[in-house]
Amino acid sequence: MVKNSFYILFFVLFIYSLNSYAQTNQIDSRKAELIKLKEEISRLENDLTQKSKKEKKSLEDLENISRQNFLVNKLLTNLRREEEQKQNEINKSIQNISEIENEIEQLQKNYARYVQSTYKNGTHTEWETVLDANSFHQAVIRLEYLKRFSVSRKKDLVKLETNKNDLIIAKAKLESEKKEKQELSRQKENEEKSLSKKLKDQKSILAEIKKDKNKIAKSVNEKKKSEQKIRDLIIRLVEEAEARRKKEEEIKLNKTEKVASTDTKTKKEIDGSEYNFDLSTSKFTSFNDLKGKLNWPISKGKVVRKFGESLNPKLKTLTVNYGIDIRAAGDMSVKCVAEGVVSAVEWLPGYGTVLIISHRGNYRTVYGHLSEVFIKEGDKINTGGVIAKVGESIEGNILHFEVWNGRQTVDPETWLRK
Repeated sequence: MVKNSFYILFFVLFIYSLNSYAQTNQIDSRKAELIKLKEEISRLENDLTQKSKKEKKSLEDLENISRQNFLVNKLLTNLRREEEQKQNEINKSIQNISEIENEIEQLQKNYARYVQSTYKNGTHTEWETVLDANSFHQAVIRLEYLKRFSVSRKKDLVKLETNKNDLIIAKAKLESEKKEKQELSRQKENEEKSLSKKLKDQKSILAEIKKDKNKIAKSVNEKKKSEQKIRDLIIRLVEEAEARRKKEEEIKLNKTEKVASTDTKTKKEIDGSEYNFDLSTSKFTSFNDLKGKLNWPISKGKVVRKFGESLNPKLKTLTVNYGIDIRAAGDMSVKCVAEGVVSAVEWLPGYGTVLIISHRGNYRTVYGHLSEVFIKEGDKINTGGVIAKVGESIEGNILHFEVWNGRQTVDPETWLRK
């Protein structure tokens, strides 16, 4: 029995070690990403530190701190997601421990009943059982029952020993998960403090830049360049979506061949996807049917810069707006206007953090001038889901919002609810 228990424990530990190895690889990958983000934040901080207080009021410094905010947000989003995932693992471990304990209790009760029955009735050999039988048929039935009872009892004892070992491993795993969650919570708290400080620094630099007409003009020029970058981003996403659709159609045409060769192909090759997350929008509501019915991305806001050509009141220059600019008041929460999938989270000069969400029917919405962001690429977002907060720009708390149909930008006001 002891020898069998040892082999069982060894097998359980072996399986657990395989799972741990896979999880370790994922954790190492996430750690590498976090280290890379921290290194870039540190580099930007050093660039800013080397300047005197007087120098720290340029547009370059504003972009520096804005870029830092973007990176810290990415850190925070990853940490929040990891913390949430770790809590789910803790809940599963607690449930698993409870189930093992319940099974151990039941096995112990079964064995106690067997011992009690043996004490009351005594033990009988197979020969005694046969001799006491009233008929040959009854003797056969009794023998079969004894054999099955003996096998069942042995299985119960092995299962009891296995469960005790499982319980030790499960409890050790739970303690490890709790410590990991505490560390994640500590890191998250530190990054939240860091973000809060950086947002204050950004506000201070903005206050100085708003007084300088030349710096405002430079900011407008940066914005123009970024508008083209948004267009380039949209076109890239459209082309990638078209390539995926084409590949999916090819796979459907060669379905028989695909099924035959599935064993030698990776999931990436089978799906025709270039991503480690699903960007399909086929399960969402048709975006085209929502024209004139879209909820506004912020609760209370006023359109201060319309779609198309407009005159800058301060610089008296003509600019083209691919979307609309909405001044936020009160609640700074930014909400997704329709269900979709996050296809890009980028940082652009003049716009800060920019989110692009893909919707069904080759439509995309763009959200710019964001401070805190709560989502990441690949996330599925429901209508009205809070995705970010409006950030402060030279013009104030402004949300930049665009709607794209394929490669063509359209006037968002014709899509939003009146």
